[in-house]
Amino acid sequence: MAPKDPLLGTLKVCLLNLQSDGDTVTDSSPHLASCCELLELILRKGLQQPVLSLIHRDYWQCFEQIPHQDTCGRLSALSLALEQTRVCRKLLTAQGRGRYLLRLALSRKALPQFIAHLLHTPRILEWYSPAVSILRNEEFLEPFMSLLLVLSQMEFKLDMQNCSFLDESWLLPVCETYEAVPCREIGMVLRYLSGRVFVLDLLPGSQAQVDKFIRPGDVIDEINGISLRNSKNGQAGMVLSRLKGRPLSMRVLRWRDRDGGVYRPLIKLLRALRVENPTLQLGPASSQQSADEEQRPTPSQCLKDGRIVYIVQFLGKANIGMFGGKEVLQHAIPQVLQKNQPSKEVLFDMKETHLTCTEKNTKLELFQHHYPEISCVGRYGQPDYTIFAFCVADSPETPQSTGFCCVALRASTVKECEEIVCRIATGFKHTEWFV
Repeated sequence: MAPKDPLLGTLKVCLLNLQSDGDTVTDSSPHLASCCELLELILRKGLQQPVLSLIHRDYWQCFEQIPHQDTCGRLSALSLALEQTRVCRKLLTAQGRGRYLLRLALSRKALPQFIAHLLHTPRILEWYSPAVSILRNEEFLEPFMSLLLVLSQMEFKLDMQNCSFLDESWLLPVCETYEAVPCREIGMVLRYLSGRVFVLDLLPGSQAQVDKFIRPGDVIDEINGISLRNSKNGQAGMVLSRLKGRPLSMRVLRWRDRDGGVYRPLIKLLRALRVENPTLQLGPASSQQSADEEQRPTPSQCLKDGRIVYIVQFLGKANIGMFGGKEVLQHAIPQVLQKNQPSKEVLFDMKETHLTCTEKNTKLELFQHHYPEISCVGRYGQPDYTIFAFCVADSPETPQSTGFCCVALRASTVKECEEIVCRIATGFKHTEWFV
């Protein structure tokens, strides 16, 4: 059997989902962030770090080092995209610039050409490990390039100005433009947190309150084309003073995302904002909990990069043979427990494409599995309904299967156990036929 890479299997499913979203892919397409994250994981896989260097190498540096001219001496499409990325003042990190470049490549249907430039630059390609990287594995490279060709035939219409959060997340906020008529004062109370300009409150009877466009908690991203990313105290006020009496065009980043909840990368900053203004309302007063309360972690949870991460006990793992279907769980979990392995308190993080488990105290990563590697997941029955487990292929990338391994963990409550099992199942159910 030919070797498989779980990232390629997941990317294939993601492309099918993108195609089902509609003829044109926009920032509101539900599968766009997952697709971009998978492309990023593939470009990072096997990328080796330089020896005796304090700089962390990312795929942005790989593209940045590619020669800027084509064979005729003209600037290539990649060079033009690189320059547009470099001059964007809203990007502060290599991660943000790399993500912006990928979005630009998707919009211009040029991603296959960009990757081809990388593959034809030997000194850059040598940064990747031939034993791990998809880009240096001939059996994986061909299907990867085929998937990129499918992407290049799709229509992407992305807002490239909405990039201020690419440094932190692939999930982007809702971005809208507020056109204000000339007036003496807009009537916004502003606060600066982590280099961002927040609307803390609106003055009664002011233009902003009358227009009912900006809400407390929103972020002012730019004013009349002037970026406020990484702003210092008073910078927005200086810009508004220079533009007093002139029409204003403000790009506003909403604290509420498209599904009605709080935009996750803003959660910590919004809570800090509420310390200064306790009356700040971040959720609807309805029968359901406010969006802010829904995102508040319990004692058995914590926030990491804006995501809820569960604090659970890692009970151990055991090889269970050549069968990994759901019917083996009731026998596999006792097999793990009988080994009496020392339990560890861990952080269990379920991302869009994979899950990770790290020790809470040492931050040492115990394992990371992409959802296509998981064959089944479920809860333990009596007497302990807080134990859950999943089976994973020991070596999914090798031609010869070495069997399955059962990984068992214990949640704090039965409810959280059910939540975790459902979230894992959601991650792998649409890709399990690729395993």
